[in-house]
Amino acid sequence: MTTPDVTKLICLPYAGAGASFYRPWSALAGDALEIVALQLPGRERLIDEEPHRDAHQAVDGLLVQLRERLGESGDGGRVALFGHSLGAVLAYELAHRLVDEPGVELVHLFVSGSPEPARGREQRATDLSDEDFLARVGEFAGYHHPALDDPEMREMILPALRADVEMHENYVPSTDLPLDAPLTVVRGEDDDLVGYDDAESWSKVAGRDFEYIEVPGGHMYLTDAAPALVRLIVSTVL
Repeated sequence: MTTPDVTKLICLPYAGAGASFYRPWSALAGDALEIVALQLPGRERLIDEEPHRDAHQAVDGLLVQLRERLGESGDGGRVALFGHSLGAVLAYELAHRLVDEPGVELVHLFVSGSPEPARGREQRATDLSDEDFLARVGEFAGYHHPALDDPEMREMILPALRADVEMHENYVPSTDLPLDAPLTVVRGEDDDLVGYDDAESWSKVAGRDFEYIEVPGGHMYLTDAAPALVRLIVSTVL
């Protein structure tokens, strides 16, 4: 049962990932946070739904889903957001929506592994052949998901991954207004995809407190560093 004053951490997935990635975070957070992982279409329980290719349409759907999840506990209450890579820009757009959401107190936005919203990627993977696309995405992430080596799994994962990458590469921010919430940006210190300037430039969109943090690891540092990341989030919002 939800405790009314417990902060809900709304988690947004990176490209190709599903909500289940954040399932272990509930145990890591314990009673300090309630983990609410949102699901994009085209994967896991929504595998039969067409994936989004436009970030703003995706956020429309995520806001509806979030309202349903918050409604289950009555009052929205204290809410923080976390997103990695694609999830960072989705979390940013969702944060702007939640600032004016009745019953919701947006206490913090955490973005990870992403340039600031107006700074797009120079290298692109959209429209490449499947093999070249996967090779380019692997270069971007510095990480290869073992499921992509299985032909059946790859056939299931590839449509959502392609749609997510297209969504991220074509993303344009909906606003240039500063966000009325504290903002923390996290970057893996060995991230070859997102440099220091890319990540630190999130300060441009921060309307309140801003913090830049580097942690050990590359672009996908959070696959190995979830306990430390959750501790960081808990210590920041409590």
